Amino acid sequence: MGEDISGTTFTRADHAKYRAKIRRCLDTLEAMLDAGVFVEDEWRTGLEIELGLAGPDMRPFHRNAEVLERIADPLYQTELGRFTIELNVEPRRIDGQSLVQLEAALRRNLNRARDRAGDVGAELVMAGILPTLPAPPAGRSWFSDSDRYVALDEAIMNSRREDITLRIGGPEPLSLTMDSIIAEAACTSTQLHLQVTPRRYSAYWNASQLLAGPQLVMGANSPFLFGHHLQAETRVETFLQATDTRSVELRNQGVRPRVFFGDRWITSIFDLFEENVRYFPALLPVSSDEDPAAVLAAGGTPTLGELRLHNGTVYRWNRPIYDVQDGRPHLRVENRVLPAGPSVVDTLANAAFFYGMVVELVTDERPLWSRMSFDAARENFLTAARHGIDARLYWPGLGEVDGAELVLGTLLPLAASGLERLGVDASVAGRYLDIIEARARLRRNGATWQVAAVKAHEARGKDRRDALHLMLADYVRHMNLGDPVHTWPLPS
Repeated sequence: MGEDISGTTFTRADHAKYRAKIRRCLDTLEAMLDAGVFVEDEWRTGLEIELGLAGPDMRPFHRNAEVLERIADPLYQTELGRFTIELNVEPRRIDGQSLVQLEAALRRNLNRARDRAGDVGAELVMAGILPTLPAPPAGRSWFSDSDRYVALDEAIMNSRREDITLRIGGPEPLSLTMDSIIAEAACTSTQLHLQVTPRRYSAYWNASQLLAGPQLVMGANSPFLFGHHLQAETRVETFLQATDTRSVELRNQGVRPRVFFGDRWITSIFDLFEENVRYFPALLPVSSDEDPAAVLAAGGTPTLGELRLHNGTVYRWNRPIYDVQDGRPHLRVENRVLPAGPSVVDTLANAAFFYGMVVELVTDERPLWSRMSFDAARENFLTAARHGIDARLYWPGLGEVDGAELVLGTLLPLAASGLERLGVDASVAGRYLDIIEARARLRRNGATWQVAAVKAHEARGKDRRDALHLMLADYVRHMNLGDPVHTWPLPS
């Protein structure tokens, strides 16, 4: 959940200073965009995967600090819950054999981490929500040891002035009241980064928003929360509600949530950072000593620390990223739509599908988003979260269409063209897009497999708790074997 901080208490003066600094950062960003100082290289990708931790009995394993100590790799770090960690994969270009090389490197890295975690009795789990999580206890006993998480919790709960009640619909609706943001820790995602130029940033972000619904149709993998069968991608609604700073009255007034799909198509990355500053109060008003305008005027590259920290507390599904590498600033789209898992090859298939589609969409002289309302894109996203592979989506020129058929007839050819444009070898593109095609034809993804496996165990007389534990044991075994989820057998 972002960079760590020191301290959890902030004064009114801290907030006033931070507001002034973040606006100075925003002015400096605008000057940098006007001056054209950004790296112009495109099509570099990075990857982040949030991982659940389970013990031998498939219950949540609450000792992530021990696991990280054993793994001893700076690419791994803590997340909010003691039963989660995050892996950051170093960036590389998307071309040739790069995706299959990334798959091999990711397998090696995770296999090594799994072996090290196993030394303390933990198993790594790539799933959008750890299915065996029970309802959380009161207090912060599930929180990782970090001032940042405590400060976030205090800021969000103080803004609300009341407890959080999760209300999520589905086959087994959930209503549960909590005194902290800990339900957010249940959500583990795959975050796909794509470095792009400032000139074309808005096109890539708009295209990514357009594709959020289809991504979840194919990639949903979070059907259970606290023992309840809810939505195909329950993570979407859980994240929204668990970090909501708004009281009921503010929601009724239309105040925006921190988990924010957006309001409109954009014309510049500046639009997104400006919205962050205009709409969202600071949660972590930590100010640095840097004067960004002075650094830029002196020929340096400012870190824009306040702007980046604030951006990390606005949870867009496609987040704008400003970063500095080797003294040069660059821009990325951080696609946060997908859950973790189910397997490494599934993760790379999801990535190839997204990268191919988004690169091809931005080449259209009459962009697809110009023929579709932003509200329709948002509704596609929410519908796909609820129904996954069975969702019906709106698409320009087609009207309302079955999501899997949209993938087969329209989006897979689009992705294939985009991967070719990127220079990805045809055999590599075929390897990953064939997985997406098989999921669509069989109507089988992580969410459908989890639900069917639980039902199979329940049909053999197991109660829900035991069925979830048995399903997760099956899931972890198949995940470690590395086969794509559409090939996984069900319990017999």
